[in-house]
Amino acid sequence: MYFNANDVTSFMAQKEFIDTAIVPLVSIDLTSEKIKQSGAEADFLLSLTSFIEQQFKGRLLLLPPFSYSTILKNEELPQLLESQLHNAGFKHVFFITCDHFWTNIGDVVNVIWLPAIPLESMDKGVKNSILEDQLRQVIPTFSTKWAQI
Repeated sequence: MYFNANDVTSFMAQKEFIDTAIVPLVSIDLTSEKIKQSGAEADFLLSLTSFIEQQFKGRLLLLPPFSYSTILKNEELPQLLESQLHNAGFKHVFFITCDHFWTNIGDVVNVIWLPAIPLESMDKGVKNSILEDQLRQVIPTFSTKWAQI
């Protein structure tokens, strides 16, 4: 489910079955050297998290991306957001990112880091194949956490 008016209505009715929140952590770098890479990372991350949502619809809520620039990076922000999500009833919160910086807090919150794969020039079939491969890499992390109660 997505964080939008229609899906949130469904979420409220089925809250006891939806125990997981996914938060994409998206870095925004507007410098001329990194803006294209930043855009490619955002494209990959949003495509991947949307693909994950499609595969696990009814089990998780995909939140809007948490976007930040270099000066706004703060290791405490994901922890604070995770705390709010736990208070809202989510048992599991996963942060997915292409920014290696967040692996530093991986022992405090669930951070899944994946290298960005440029998707902009791929046809739909190749893009879906790559997203499926990436999904296979994150499923064990989800499964391990979901098995812990």
